[in-house]
Amino acid sequence: MTDCEQLPDNTDLAIRVMATPADTNSAGDIFGGWIMSQVDIAGSIVARRRAQGRVVTVSVNSFLFKQPVFVGDLISCYAEITHVGKTSLTVHVRAFAERHGKHPECVQVTEADVTYVAVDDNRKPRAVPKEG
Repeated sequence: MTDCEQLPDNTDLAIRVMATPADTNSAGDIFGGWIMSQVDIAGSIVARRRAQGRVVTVSVNSFLFKQPVFVGDLISCYAEITHVGKTSLTVHVRAFAERHGKHPECVQVTEADVTYVAVDDNRKPRAVPKEG
C-alpha cells in the first residue's frame, strides 16, 4: 500500500498525527504507549459519534504492533464499528505510517479492537441510540 488515504468502505479516517522526537522511547523509536493512545483516541471519536455522546474505554480486546513507528512518520488511524450492544460499542482501529524519504511508503503499523461504553452526565452507562 502506498497511499494512506485509500481504505475500504465503512472505515473512517479518525485522526492523523505526526510522530515527533518527544514521543520516543529509550531506543529512539516511537513509544508503544503513544501509539496505543492515538488508537484509543481514534476509536473513541468513532464510538462517540455513533453513541451520540460521551463514551469511556472499558477494554482493549486485542492490540497488535506490526511495524515500528519512527520520528517523522505521519500516522493515520482508521476506525470502524464492528459491534454495537445495548450500552457498548466495539471499534476496530488500524494505524498506518506514511513514511517519506528516498522510497516513500505507507505501512500498517498497528491494529486493535477496543470496546467503549456510552455514559450519561453522571458517568453511568446509557443505551446507545438506534441508528436512524
